[in-house]
Amino acid sequence: MRKLLIALALVALLIPSAAGAARKDTTLNVVGYSVPTSVYPKLFAAYQATPQGQGVKFTSSFAASEVQSKAVAAGLPADVVNFSLAPDMERLVQAGLVAPTWDKNQYKGIVSRSVVVFILRDGNPKHIRTWDDLVKPGVQVVFPNPFASGGARWDIAAAYGAELREKKTPAQAQAYLKELFQNNVSQDTSARNALNTFLSGKGDVLLDYESDAKLAQSQGKPVFYLIPKATIQIETPLAAVKGNNSDAAQQFVNWLYTPTAQTIWAQNGFRSVVPSVEKEFSGGKHPQFPFPPDLFTINYLGGWDKVNTQFFDPTNGIVAKIEQGLGVSTGG
Repeated sequence: MRKLLIALALVALLIPSAAGAARKDTTLNVVGYSVPTSVYPKLFAAYQATPQGQGVKFTSSFAASEVQSKAVAAGLPADVVNFSLAPDMERLVQAGLVAPTWDKNQYKGIVSRSVVVFILRDGNPKHIRTWDDLVKPGVQVVFPNPFASGGARWDIAAAYGAELREKKTPAQAQAYLKELFQNNVSQDTSARNALNTFLSGKGDVLLDYESDAKLAQSQGKPVFYLIPKATIQIETPLAAVKGNNSDAAQQFVNWLYTPTAQTIWAQNGFRSVVPSVEKEFSGGKHPQFPFPPDLFTINYLGGWDKVNTQFFDPTNGIVAKIEQGLGVSTGG
């Protein structure tokens, strides 16, 4: 009996060591859309300073949301995915790589928010203030290709929804989109590439995430941004991918919703999904994240399933037909 107790005690001592060794051998591959490229290294470092993150290593890849989603579905190694749009996550659910319950937590699987804004050049030489200003003759508008970039789809949804909020009919809102695309001078493959194009001097206004605007300002770029009266709330989904590292990946995913992690998101230009952190950054006389008077969500337009079919079907969608008329690829 005494020998058995000693043996059990030795096993008990060895189990934590084995778990610790496994944790130190863990490398999590994070695959995301282009915009949070600069915030994730800070999140990685903060997580590695926690007990559960000790010894965990990270690799990361950031590009256009749909491109990344399709790449993971085709075999790109990933343990954690953070996309611009819920449909890009659902693609991985259909592929059996992400659990269908990914959006069933209290935050509905959304790790951060933003809003679509106008990024403008200092001095605002074209006097751009409203959505109507974007379709005036001579105004050059920059936004990514909506058949590659999730950010571009948010931009288009914001523009169309803003017209409806101004009591325009669907036909009038569609006509507005056609004028908007006619004023477009660059359709990059991702929101981050579109930002770089704008910062290089092309265009008068960039439709983009508020977080990108804050990033450009923090880097001392000669730009500022306006939040239009009516705009859409951007919601970016997060999930762990099934596989050998799924437990460690889920731990990291859970940590990204903690006040510590959400504060890092907010400090880097993203709107928090945690009420206490959101209140800290959105309250007071000079809120870092003011709420526009007429903020709406994708549900106002019927949800992403409807919007993707109606606007972004590569053959018959409203935007596809506009793009085809302008000679722009809708192949993604």
